[in-house]
Amino acid sequence: MKQIIQDLKSGETILEEVPAPVVRSGSVLIKTTKSLVSLGTERMLVEFGKANLIAKARQQPDKVKMVLDKIKTDGLMPTLETVFNKLNQPLPLGYCNVGEVVAVGRGVKEFKVGDRVASNGNHAEYVCIPENLVANIPDQVSDSEAAFTVIGAIGLQSIRLFNPTMGEKVVVIGLGLIGLITAELLMANGCDVIGFDFDQTKVGLAKKKGVHAVNLAKGGDPVKITADLTNDVGADGVIITASNKSNDIISNAANMCRKRGRIILVGVIGLNISRADFYEKELSFQVSCSYGPGRYDDDYEQKGHDYPLPYVRWTEKRNFETVLGAIANKKLDVTPLITEEIPLPDYQKIYADMGASRSIASILSYDDNKNEPLRKVKVNTANGDAGALGVIGAGNFTNAMILPALKKNGVNAKYIASSGGLSAKTLASKFQANYATSDYNEILKDEDVKLVLITTRHNMHASMTLDSLEAGKHVFVEKPLALSLDEIEAISAKAIEKSLSVVVGFNRRFSPHIVKIKKALGENGGSMNIVATMNAGFIPPEVWVHDMKVGGGRIIGEACHYIDLMVYLTGSRVTSVCMNSMGKNPEENTDNASILIKFESGAIGTINYFSNGSKSYSKERIEVYSQERTFICDNFRITKGYGASGFGKLKTKQDKGHVEQFKQLSEFAKNGGSPIIPFDEVINVSKSTILAIESLKSGQWVNVV
Repeated sequence: MKQIIQDLKSGETILEEVPAPVVRSGSVLIKTTKSLVSLGTERMLVEFGKANLIAKARQQPDKVKMVLDKIKTDGLMPTLETVFNKLNQPLPLGYCNVGEVVAVGRGVKEFKVGDRVASNGNHAEYVCIPENLVANIPDQVSDSEAAFTVIGAIGLQSIRLFNPTMGEKVVVIGLGLIGLITAELLMANGCDVIGFDFDQTKVGLAKKKGVHAVNLAKGGDPVKITADLTNDVGADGVIITASNKSNDIISNAANMCRKRGRIILVGVIGLNISRADFYEKELSFQVSCSYGPGRYDDDYEQKGHDYPLPYVRWTEKRNFETVLGAIANKKLDVTPLITEEIPLPDYQKIYADMGASRSIASILSYDDNKNEPLRKVKVNTANGDAGALGVIGAGNFTNAMILPALKKNGVNAKYIASSGGLSAKTLASKFQANYATSDYNEILKDEDVKLVLITTRHNMHASMTLDSLEAGKHVFVEKPLALSLDEIEAISAKAIEKSLSVVVGFNRRFSPHIVKIKKALGENGGSMNIVATMNAGFIPPEVWVHDMKVGGGRIIGEACHYIDLMVYLTGSRVTSVCMNSMGKNPEENTDNASILIKFESGAIGTINYFSNGSKSYSKERIEVYSQERTFICDNFRITKGYGASGFGKLKTKQDKGHVEQFKQLSEFAKNGGSPIIPFDEVINVSKSTILAIESLKSGQWVNVV
């Protein structure tokens, strides 16, 4: 299928051929008929893409600070690699989509094949959208009109926050697409609307709709104009839909208002607020969040958990439905806002010079979209289809670490798969894979593929590993192997049944720092004490890794690295674990915990996994105490030995073992042989990590069997 993307590195807007998405549980697959180009939002993205690196940095000072912090802990080159990898990822454009449902995911009850729907899908021939971001289109509403649903919901949400009453006088600053819709909806609520803009076409459209609109390009003071039109009382409130870096807009908005007026911000403006402007009038100020309640809440958007209507009357989905209802009832007329309808192949007529465009709304038409959705796209023929490796998952880690490491070792993937298709196509092009696919079953049914790499979200690891084993493939899966003991047992049984290897991405054991310590310990390192400290850093609680059903929590997702590292150093399996956590009643997804470990050899280990430390301190530290010797590895950059004759000091750029791990994996992919990590150790470590959580819940030591 074809999809419009923005290349953030070059600034190019491209119509890319990508695999069509596969319908997911809780979602519907939509064949697009129309999509609306939001000129304001998309112009910002296009201009950001075209800006040079310095200009990009100036626009994102918060991201610059994050980069500087990362340089302090991880070094310059790893940080620059991360930044440039991020810029190499294309951005899908568009969020106002209309089409026909062609497939319904498991659990979806509201929609059926053939329904006409509006959603926040991208500019693509097919989109897969969660149920709560889709709304049925009334028969009276055309596809072109329905394309205004999402953009209309943005304006509607600002009005809901404003809470107007009949007869109030409201100022709308910025009469672009959202501003014009907002003004018309305000009038439908019985308000008198004053509008300001610098574009005569937009001002003219607003006047035709009954707005007292003023073109400020012709002169005039908006504050004085508002005072004249309100008999010097001031407006009851202001809704700002403009995008401008100036601080004058917020100042003018405050000065336009009467005492105790309300200001709602929808656009992006300078926010150097004068306290005096707000203090003397007791003004209220609120920023409107996109389409309404539910936005950016994974439970609502991705998992389909609706907010109960009696308590949250207007969710983003119900806002979609309200806009569609207003169009159907002729309370909102969007047809005058359509400047042009352009066939998708001619998209550059819109995007080539967006900065100079005077359009109000441009509609992309998908009238030629008559093809069935293809889940596999040929990308590269240079490998002669001889690749023996398929990659499932095309996220940041795959892009930044896995594929570059494989490429250095002369291995190119035959397939790269991602559920949406776009990221798979991007990485397949970048790393010379033969195919990009949105359906990982395409990999499993190819007999040439001998090894599958799984790098998806954690809750998918076990099922994909089992599917791969059933298809006769060796598996490398990024940690963790699974989120439950039952899943681990099932994987173990299947791997033994099929005589196939399963390896988890426990890369730390391959670091030259750990290998050097292991060599110094000797074959009979004796009983030892190991302390591993992870200064993990704070991750907001709403991020998916904290969800026990999706990410499994950070202990299962990350602390497993250190259990494996200790198994490697001791040469011994874990026999029991005990975990405690900070706080009086810690949750099982805690990321501030200490894990005590006992090994068959008599060695003991302590893992301190903390998220409440300073980012300026080293992220990882390993200490090994054995036979009057001490070894200290600081952040996989410097390792020192004390009391160890001839050990010396090892100093490298940060090396957590990824390169060596994938070097050995590449050799396994090409030549076969023994797995790079013994299978019994993979299973032992995986069980130990999950049982650590059980120990936290029971408050006791737990044996690992």
